[in-house]
Amino acid sequence: MADFTNGFWDWYIALITVLGIAGCGILLWSQSTHKVKLDADGKPEKTTGHVWDEDLTELNTPMPRWWMGLFWLTIAFSVAYLVLYPGLGSYAGKFGWNSTGEYQAELKKADADYGPLFAKYAQQDIKAVAADPQARAIGERLFLTYCAQCHGSDARGNKGYPNLTDDDWLYGGAPEVIKESIMKGRHGQMPPMAAALGSDKDVENVAHYVRSLSGLTADPIKVAFGKPKFAACAACHGSDARGNQMLGAPNLADKVWLYGGSADTIMETIRKGRDNTMPAWGDFLGEPKAHVLAAYVWSLSNQPALEHAK
Repeated sequence: MADFTNGFWDWYIALITVLGIAGCGILLWSQSTHKVKLDADGKPEKTTGHVWDEDLTELNTPMPRWWMGLFWLTIAFSVAYLVLYPGLGSYAGKFGWNSTGEYQAELKKADADYGPLFAKYAQQDIKAVAADPQARAIGERLFLTYCAQCHGSDARGNKGYPNLTDDDWLYGGAPEVIKESIMKGRHGQMPPMAAALGSDKDVENVAHYVRSLSGLTADPIKVAFGKPKFAACAACHGSDARGNQMLGAPNLADKVWLYGGSADTIMETIRKGRDNTMPAWGDFLGEPKAHVLAAYVWSLSNQPALEHAK
C-alpha cells in the first residue's frame, strides 16, 4: 500500500482531472466551430451522407447553442470548484474544506447538544439508565449504528456473532461486564484440539458427547468413548462442560451454539479451532455513550427486571 501514498499519485490524479476537463473543452470548441456542409446551391445539406441499417440517416444539424452553453457552463463550474475545494491531488482548495474537518465540526456540535444528556446518564447506575425510556431509545440508536452490522438489528446475532437477547453470556451478563466488553472489546480463541484428542475418530466421539450434553441426538457408543476424551477440553470448558466466563469459554451443556450444533460443525470447531474478535469501542464512543449502550444491551435480556422496576 505504500506505493499508493507517495506524492506521485497526487500529481497523477491532478493531471488526469485537468486533461479530462481540457479534453471536454477542446471537443466543444471543435464542434462549435464546425461548418455546416452546403450543397451545390449554397444551402445547408439536410444530411451528412452517413447511412446505417439502410434507412438510419445522420442529419447535418449542429447542436443548439443553448445546449452548447450548458456544456461550457459545466466546464466553468468544474474549474471554479477545483479552485475552491479539494479535487486536484493534495491541493486543499482556497476554502481549505475537507471531510475530516466537517466531521469533527459535526462531532463538536453533537457533543455540545447531547454531551450534557450523556453526562447525566453516566452518573447513574446502568440498571437505572436501562429503566429510562429516553435512555433506551438513545441506546437503541447507538446499537443500530455501531452494533447491528454484526449482531443484527434485532440483536439476535448470527453465525459467529452472539445473540444478545437471551441470558447466555460468554463473559457474563452483568451490566458492568457488558460495559467492559463494549469499552475494551473481546478476543475469544479456541485452539485446534484434534492433536490433543488423538485421532479423527476421537474427534467424532467427542463431538457426539458434546451434543449429548445438550440433549441433542447422539450415538450412545460414540458418547461413551468421547466422554473420557473430553478431559482434554475440561481445562477451559470445565469438567461439567458448563464453560468459564473468566476465559470466555462457552457453556456446552445448553442448546445455545455460536457456530451451530451439528456434529459436522462441532467436529470442524475441534479440528480447526475458532478465533473471534469484538473490537474495542471505548476510544471511539467514549465512556458516557458506552454507558448508555451497555444499559440498552442489558435491557434486551432483562425485560422482566425492567418491568419489575416499574
